[in-house]
Amino acid sequence: MNGRDPRTFLRELLTFGFVGFLGTVITIGGANVLRHWLGGSPLTSVVIPTAASTLSSYLLNRHWTFRGSGSDGTGREMALFFGLNGIGMAIQVLVTGFTFYVLGLHGGIAYNMGLLVGLGLASAFRYWSYKKWIFTPATV
Repeated sequence: MNGRDPRTFLRELLTFGFVGFLGTVITIGGANVLRHWLGGSPLTSVVIPTAASTLSSYLLNRHWTFRGSGSDGTGREMALFFGLNGIGMAIQVLVTGFTFYVLGLHGGIAYNMGLLVGLGLASAFRYWSYKKWIFTPATV
């Protein structure tokens, strides 16, 4: 927490979690619609809704979760955010691909479990990376 007020940390963590929940609904809902209703490939069905989720997550995290961080909303901040989210998406795609192609688990439950594990790992990476490189305290 770096000497910060525990209430501020808790608020930040809860709002990050809520934004993540919305992103999860977008990602899993979109992936299932694309995969099972529209017949999309298992990996494309992860990438498209994750991109939509990333855009909404940036806006919500920038203007709500980390609004007091002093970050400036510059092109550098956005580039880092989307770059790091690309790494998070790669984590999700790797887990989904591993589940589908390596383990050979093609059913709906296995697909969604792979999505959830990938999202969990990617979310942990995202929170850590946002705090470290994007939404950092303002320097005076």
